[in-house]
Amino acid sequence: MKRIIAALLLIGAFALSACTNAQNSQPENLTADSKAVFQKATADEAGLDPYAVENNYDIPDSYFEKKDGVDYGTVQKDVTYYSTTAGDNKQCNILLPAGYDEKQTYPVMYIFHGFGGSHNNQIDTDSYVTLLYGNMLNDGSTVPMILVNVDMYTDKQADKESKTDEELRYIYDKAIDDVAVDLMPFIEKNYPVKTGRENTAVAGMSEGGAKSLCTGFKWLDKFGYIAGFAPDTNVIAIGENYMDSFWTVPYFPDGFPQPTADTTPYYLYMTVGSEDPWNIEGTLYYRDVLNEMGVKNQTDLVDGYGHDYKFWRQCFCNYLTKIFK
Repeated sequence: MKRIIAALLLIGAFALSACTNAQNSQPENLTADSKAVFQKATADEAGLDPYAVENNYDIPDSYFEKKDGVDYGTVQKDVTYYSTTAGDNKQCNILLPAGYDEKQTYPVMYIFHGFGGSHNNQIDTDSYVTLLYGNMLNDGSTVPMILVNVDMYTDKQADKESKTDEELRYIYDKAIDDVAVDLMPFIEKNYPVKTGRENTAVAGMSEGGAKSLCTGFKWLDKFGYIAGFAPDTNVIAIGENYMDSFWTVPYFPDGFPQPTADTTPYYLYMTVGSEDPWNIEGTLYYRDVLNEMGVKNQTDLVDGYGHDYKFWRQCFCNYLTKIFK
C-alpha cells in the first residue's frame, strides 16, 4: 500500500463557477446541467487564456450520465500496435467523436489510467470519460478530438500477472517513451489527426497523473497540453527520504526539464482533493517547484474530494473545456 506522504492541509474556499464572459457566449443548445460546466477559455474570442478561467468542481452527477438523443461517438476497443519500447504488441482503446469524418483532421488527447488499471478504464462503452465527452461535445463545451486510452503496462504481455507493485511502477515508467516513440506514430499513421504540440494533449490520474507529467515534460516538443490529477510522488524528488520507497523514487532526479519559449505548455493543469490520503503534499510541491522555475500552471486544492473517479471526472470536465481552443 502506498505510504501516506503528509497530513491533510487546511485550505480556503475556491471559486467554483465559470467566468461571466464564458456564460455570455454559451451555445444556444446548452441544457441546465451543462450551463453549470461550460467555460470559455479561448484567447482569440474572449481575450482570455485557460489560466484566466477558474475551474469548476460542482458539476452535477447527471452530466456524467447517458442521455437520450446524444451521439457518444465510437469506441474502438483493444486496438493493437507494436511497441518497440515493450518489445511486444500493446493495446489501447480509442474514442472517435460524434460525427467522425475520415476526411477531416482532429487533435488528440492521450489518457493514462491509474495504478493497476488498463486501457479500458477511461474509454469504454458507457465509461465516465466516454459519456462526459459525448455530453460536452453535444453541448458545444469542448471540441471534436480523438481520445486514446493508453495501457501503461509496457513489457512482455505474457509476464503481466506475475509482476509485483514495485516491478509495475518501473514498467509503467516505460510508457513515457512508448507513447511518444510507438503509439503516437501509430495513431498518426492510421487516423486523421492533426500533428504538432498545439494539437496534442496528455492527462492522467494518480500514477497515471505522474506519468502524464513525466511524458509531457520529457517530450515538451510533442505535447502542448499537460494535466495530472492527484499525481503520484515519483516525478521529481520530494523531501529528504524520497529514496525510502519505490513509490517516491523520482523519474526526473534532477527536477523538471525547463521548457523553452517554444516548448512552454499552452496549459498545465494539476489538481488534488483535500481528502486525498496520498498525494496532497506531492501535488503542491510540484506546483511550488514549477512556480520557482517560472513555468505557469493552474493547480487546485479542492475541498471535499478524495482519490477516486468522482474527482477524476470533475477534472476531465475542466480540462476538456480548455484544450485545443
